[in-house]
Amino acid sequence: MGWTLSVSELNDYVRRALASDPALRFISLRGEISDFKRYASGHWYFTLKDEESRIQCVCYRQYASQIKFQPENGMKVILQGAVGLYTVSGAYQFYAESITLDGVGELYLKFEALKAKLLKEGLFDVSRKQPLPLMPRAIGVVTSRSGAVIHDIATVTRRRFPGMQIILRPAQVQGEGAAEDIAAGIAEMALMPQVDVIIVGRGGGSLEDLWAFNEEIVVRAIAACPIPVVSAVGHEVDVTLSDLAADVRAATPSAAAELCVPDRLAMIRTVDKLRNALQRAGQSAVLSRRAQLTLWERNLAARHPAALLQNARARAGMLYQRMQAGAERRFALEKAQLVKLTEKLNALGPRQALSRGYAVVLAGKEAVTSVDQARDEMTLLLQDGRIDVKTLRVRKEDPFGQEAADL
Repeated sequence: MGWTLSVSELNDYVRRALASDPALRFISLRGEISDFKRYASGHWYFTLKDEESRIQCVCYRQYASQIKFQPENGMKVILQGAVGLYTVSGAYQFYAESITLDGVGELYLKFEALKAKLLKEGLFDVSRKQPLPLMPRAIGVVTSRSGAVIHDIATVTRRRFPGMQIILRPAQVQGEGAAEDIAAGIAEMALMPQVDVIIVGRGGGSLEDLWAFNEEIVVRAIAACPIPVVSAVGHEVDVTLSDLAADVRAATPSAAAELCVPDRLAMIRTVDKLRNALQRAGQSAVLSRRAQLTLWERNLAARHPAALLQNARARAGMLYQRMQAGAERRFALEKAQLVKLTEKLNALGPRQALSRGYAVVLAGKEAVTSVDQARDEMTLLLQDGRIDVKTLRVRKEDPFGQEAADL
């Protein structure tokens, strides 16, 4: 019968066995970091994985403080350390004493360092970006002669604007000397007077394949180019420093052509639309000016001396008619008043009295109103004639008294 051990004893035994195995000491382990965690104690805990397996790793503070970069998920690294067992959980893990970047990781650090440097210089500032021309005379393309990039650009260009000139400057886009060749191609294109925009690009690939477009010489050539540059490097997920420095970044070479080459049919439709709008605006302006001119002509005609004289004559005629009508109304009013007064006067005058049986006594030409004025001969005025009379007797009394009543 074998040993009977506690769990702790077993885990401790395995831990010592692993620690004493020289094959598991001072080994290097390659993989990709995931689930990276940094604790306040300064210790790092993470998983290292490859295509098929994974292992838990720990890097204690005394070793982590000596590593010159900050590990991140997705980084490919090489660890140096030993395999051991964590007795509390019974899980074996790798204890890293140093961490170095594995190939691509070194390029990534180089990429980030150059990016920070150029960003600080302002090479990626939006204020430096140039707008793309609406109607370029020619499209310059800096790329490989044999790649799919120039074919895609040509296909899109023929579809959107048949006859648009494309000038290819063949360039090495990968490997030693590629960055210098690309930078020279950009400078040469900028000197061509007919080229109004440049497309710089290549197809997709790994970070190493696209590295020429992260070289400082290419990034500075793009930033210094006096005409707009469109970067079309790799696929949509690939981002290079050339993309950041370019005036416009396109996800693909075909997309770059879409951005640079106008749609001829769409432009024709736009021009027709603008022409119609301009014609309508012109017609409206003419009608408006014509109406204004007609108004001015009327105002001018109304202010002509002959028109002013005619208006004055018409006004004078109207005033004369109004004055005449007023005078006639006044005359009729006065005449009616006169007739009324005449009738009133006649009603109060001697004729009405004579018609009622009264007589006017005249002593010569003076009316006799008292017996004291009586003369020997007097004249009586009746309603239908005169009577000459002689006075026989004069009596001074009330003519309407009792005696007179008796008569």
